[in-house]
Amino acid sequence: MEELTNAAIAINVEGRDGAFSQRLPMALRKSGDGMFARSRRWAREADVIVVGSGAAGLTAAILAHDHGANVLVVERTGFVGGTSAVSGGGIWIPTNHHMHEIGGTDTREEALAYCKSLTMGRADDALLEAFVDTAPKMIRYMEDKTPLRFTPLTTPDYHPEVYGARMGGRSIEPAPFDTRTLGEWQHRLRKPNALSFPVTLQEAFETYQAFYRPWRIPQDLVVERMTNSFVTMGQALVGGLLKAILDRNISVILNSRVRELVKEDGRVTGIRTESNGQRVDIRAKSAVILASAGFEWNDNLKSKFLGGPIPIPNTPPFNEGDGLLMAMEAGADLANMSEVWHYPSIAIPGESYEGRDMVRGIKAERSGPHIIWVNARGQRFVNEASSYNAVGKMFFPMDTTLPAYRNLPAWAILDSQYREKYVVGTNMPEDPDPEWLPRAETLEELANKVGIQADCLLETVQRWNAFVADGKDRDFGKGDSAFDRFQGDHEAPHPNLGTIEKGPFYALPLYPGALGTKGGPRTNAKAQVMSVRNEPIPGLYAAGNVAASIAGPSYYGVGGTLGPAMTWGYLAGISAANEAGQSR
Repeated sequence: MEELTNAAIAINVEGRDGAFSQRLPMALRKSGDGMFARSRRWAREADVIVVGSGAAGLTAAILAHDHGANVLVVERTGFVGGTSAVSGGGIWIPTNHHMHEIGGTDTREEALAYCKSLTMGRADDALLEAFVDTAPKMIRYMEDKTPLRFTPLTTPDYHPEVYGARMGGRSIEPAPFDTRTLGEWQHRLRKPNALSFPVTLQEAFETYQAFYRPWRIPQDLVVERMTNSFVTMGQALVGGLLKAILDRNISVILNSRVRELVKEDGRVTGIRTESNGQRVDIRAKSAVILASAGFEWNDNLKSKFLGGPIPIPNTPPFNEGDGLLMAMEAGADLANMSEVWHYPSIAIPGESYEGRDMVRGIKAERSGPHIIWVNARGQRFVNEASSYNAVGKMFFPMDTTLPAYRNLPAWAILDSQYREKYVVGTNMPEDPDPEWLPRAETLEELANKVGIQADCLLETVQRWNAFVADGKDRDFGKGDSAFDRFQGDHEAPHPNLGTIEKGPFYALPLYPGALGTKGGPRTNAKAQVMSVRNEPIPGLYAAGNVAASIAGPSYYGVGGTLGPAMTWGYLAGISAANEAGQSR
């Protein structure tokens, strides 16, 4: 690291009153412990620095402030919200106080049993207990202390047949949010990528079944919300959190990428950022909270840790593992590194987000009737209607005879019965067939066109049609689970089963997308980052996808990412503020 003495560093800071420029001197010197120590003036300081402005980071900032700390949020991009803002905004909270609104009940014992079953021994029981005990308190706090209001979803847990699961109510979502209340920050709220209609999850899942028939969403409802600047899903969640940040006068720095942690005498005492090509050092008098997302856009890290390719994730293309690398440099123990939040997707040529290729997660093309998934051998390989995380894992079994993934490439095979009823990607039934959707008049012709083993595909489709006639998928159980049927077309003779027999036929290419990675620094029940010696690293906390997930290899239900993320943000904020109080 080069020496700098009294360098005049210009930084752009986005505070509540907008952007301003500040020039301050800074002196650096090398450190012997691999990071750096200083005899300097810091460009800025706060009790607690939060790295990242997604739901985990903003929750942490709110709680740290409310427990007496001076807080600063540092965001790499020019927009607030990160992955949370482009998400569905669902939050999985067992024993939450809204469940009764749809007739639901819950117990701590059954919630814990469900979580423990799904983690398969890959998450510490103490962390699961901390989550189940803290999550409902966190949601109550958010409703009491911020503009956020939540309503329950009727969607079942992702594995409703497992002991302790619930058929609805554990997943909640934010009410539509008026972004005009954000003032000049309204346009700093990150825009969604594929989820663009301002409808709620409950409206999309149940009221209008929008994943099958988006044309049923009332135009006047959409126009009214858009005209009045109301947003839903992940934007509504982040909007409410951002309003709470602004109400507290918590400073937010945008366009500032955190590159390194400052560590002195074994304790994290600050961050080194990169802003406008310049290096800027900011002091954390008490703690740094990492909430900077996963590493799904870092090809080098993916090749080292993941068990299969994720060529185009479903997240903003800035999740490059900055927090993971900093935690590793600080000596953090790592866990769950091979796991991602899988999300099978399709790619429509020409679609992009933030200058990078974009993929769209799919639902009807997975769970509906008249559609199955096959590999290049023409074989089905999964219950297509299972949760997207469970389905996504099935792309990656290795071939026993070749150095290849057995189920990549893969296609969704559908016929004209499907095409005439449902949406495919962005194409409505009445739209002309798009060039990116291969079609043929016969299955054999279709197979030869895209590279599927034709005779096997014919046999697979015949076998599928026989299952449909019997009302039972005897190979993979599509439609057996209550979750499958909830995800299916509620108006069809069977929500998930339908023959594939009417030409023309189609082969929709499938991609293994991801909502983020699930591995990172291991934390304890206070959200402290643990070292390889199983001791807390002083002054360092983590929450969200930057940290090792307490879900292990699984996914609890809608919002199974955001529920633990916000809960750990809540814990991190309180713990970091307590450190600040002790240091005064």
